Amino acid sequence: MTKEAKNILVANLKKYFGFSTFKGNQAAIIQHVLDKKNTFVLMPTGGGKSLCYQLPALMLNGTAIIISPLIALMKNQVDTMRNFMSEDGVAHFINSSLNKAQINKVKEDILIGKTKLLYVAPESLTKDENVQFLRQLEISFYAIDEAHCISEWGHDFRPEYRRIRPIIAEIGEAPIMALTATATPKVQHDIQKNLGMLDAQIFKASFNRPNLYYEVRPKINAEKEIIKHIKNNAGKSGIIYCLSRKKVEELAELLQVNNIKALPYHAGMDAATRSTNQDKFLMEEVDVIVATIAFGMGIDKPDVRYVIHYDVPKSLEGYYQETGRAGRDGGEGNCISFYSYKDILKLEKFMQGKPVAEQEIGKQLLLETVAYAESALCRRKLLLHYFGEEYTESNCETCDNCRHPKAQFEGEQYLVTALSAILELQEKFKTEHIANFLAGHADSAIKSYKHHKLEMFGTGDEKDERFWNMVLRQALVVGLLQKEIENYGLLKLTRKGTEFLDTPYSIMLSEDHEYTEDEEETTVNLAGKSSTVDDELFKILKDLRKKISKQKNLPPFVIFQDTSLEDMCIQYPVNMIEMQNISGVGAGKAQRYGKDFVDVIKAYVEEKEIIRPQDMVVKSVINKSGLKVYIIQAIDRKVALEDICETKNLDIPELLTEIEAIVNSGTKLNLDYYINQVLDDEHRDKIYNYFKNEAETESIDDALKVLDDNEYSEEDIRLVRVKFISELGN
Repeated sequence: MTKEAKNILVANLKKYFGFSTFKGNQAAIIQHVLDKKNTFVLMPTGGGKSLCYQLPALMLNGTAIIISPLIALMKNQVDTMRNFMSEDGVAHFINSSLNKAQINKVKEDILIGKTKLLYVAPESLTKDENVQFLRQLEISFYAIDEAHCISEWGHDFRPEYRRIRPIIAEIGEAPIMALTATATPKVQHDIQKNLGMLDAQIFKASFNRPNLYYEVRPKINAEKEIIKHIKNNAGKSGIIYCLSRKKVEELAELLQVNNIKALPYHAGMDAATRSTNQDKFLMEEVDVIVATIAFGMGIDKPDVRYVIHYDVPKSLEGYYQETGRAGRDGGEGNCISFYSYKDILKLEKFMQGKPVAEQEIGKQLLLETVAYAESALCRRKLLLHYFGEEYTESNCETCDNCRHPKAQFEGEQYLVTALSAILELQEKFKTEHIANFLAGHADSAIKSYKHHKLEMFGTGDEKDERFWNMVLRQALVVGLLQKEIENYGLLKLTRKGTEFLDTPYSIMLSEDHEYTEDEEETTVNLAGKSSTVDDELFKILKDLRKKISKQKNLPPFVIFQDTSLEDMCIQYPVNMIEMQNISGVGAGKAQRYGKDFVDVIKAYVEEKEIIRPQDMVVKSVINKSGLKVYIIQAIDRKVALEDICETKNLDIPELLTEIEAIVNSGTKLNLDYYINQVLDDEHRDKIYNYFKNEAETESIDDALKVLDDNEYSEEDIRLVRVKFISELGN
């Protein structure tokens, strides 16, 4: 580019956007578009892709057509453009969110030459009325944003993107610009081929985001870990990705009840709610968005400080795109993923029933994700290698594997064996097949090719398939192997690999992580010991309960049961909100008796200097459609207990257990309508007075010993005990 051309670009950049310098290779890209040539832009999130089509659109005659996949993204982009300009008409969008009058206004602005950028969804582009309208215009160029949506190998494939090229031909030819933040060599080739732009100049920025920290954690107590992370980063913006809409709703609600400003976002919500939730996040009215992958494409929020994947992403491209929304301003960006192989099996199950080719692609993409999660190699090196970029540093210092490296072992002989096996199989098979071949695992594919009869079959049977997968993966990263682009996944030796086989040399390998599948929660008490009850505090609380019971003239168990006191001695609640999280303590019981207990516990915690981890008390979400709510509502309506049992498939003892739990938590229930039907006044009063004046515990067995068990059934006693605790305790 000449100095004069560069000066013209800088002058226009200053005039329209107020900047005086370009980022990276923006200037070269923009000049290429101004020269009316096909252009392919590979630039990571935050690299400044939008400017690459916005500035040339303003400088060229005519209107640039920007094809974009999301309505929310279009609105965001148009609003941003209008903020830079004095005229709103400079940028418009046409999509299903507009009514007829609004569309007519857009068309009017375009026809009089006001509009330089018109954003359209691919679905809108293919409508006949829009095609006929666009044929009237002078089109400066077409920009296809999020171009990876074209490729079946991309993480966000959309069939309608495949129709863009024929529609362009119908509307009228003009230069094409494809832009994406993520594209492997395979996806890149697919995009160019489909858009008929194999001649395009490719501008590829580095995919390295040095400010991002990458970490993979085993998926154990994930909700608790997430709440802890958010509370340790209070006030910072974050995104949490889940694969299902249901999980998005559940997790958002869980965060809300734990006093975290969070909102859900997924494609199943109506457009107005989605848009409102997105705007609240952008305007910092909420700190956290819990979302499916429907959220985030092109969202221009520079200060997202963490991106958490609750579920394993379907592909490494998706993972890179989503983590790329953290730290776009170059500041802090933590990327934490929770990994369980069970999630991978779940995703594979979802693929069943899809066309075989689609299943094959999906499986290969998933295997890349597994490899990334389980590998002990530098995560930055793995990610960049996946996108065809070499990272030469030995330690990035910003991923969990580099900060906490696993022990290495000599891999020379294993690599020789693996590369020899690939040659034996004539470089025509994928990683999984070769790993099975080396480990001596004769699955159906091995048998169908009769590979179990070859000399090298099972030469590495002292190790399992998982080990050989790891060796092959690391051979790819160090450049001894490559994967064929067209036949995705077929392993071939590189020149470096051939040289290594001729003259082997030392290469150190790292064992993979083995994430445990044990999902059981391990409760640790606040003093850092095991979850045994604090005996000293338990004694103090029992004494306090006894004192209050005498003042109120009630048996101690009516105040709080022993199980509740034990839970207090594990969780140490120091305020009324935390007290409501204690087993058997609801809002009513906490309000009636909780304050004295909270004050004693708080003083004890301070005196003993007990450390309370923030994540220890996580409020659970009430299942609003659950059994307990149904029982409360049914009893309010005076429904016979037998009818409740029939509806909910319970027997009477099971129903009484549920009712007791409700009452013991502090909720008042009036069962008189039922008790008066099944017990006469004398029997009812005798049981009631026993619990009021004689009982030392709530035990039914003790009650039966005092009362005549020929005259009173266990069911009778339980019913009246519920009445007694409800009336006097709640």
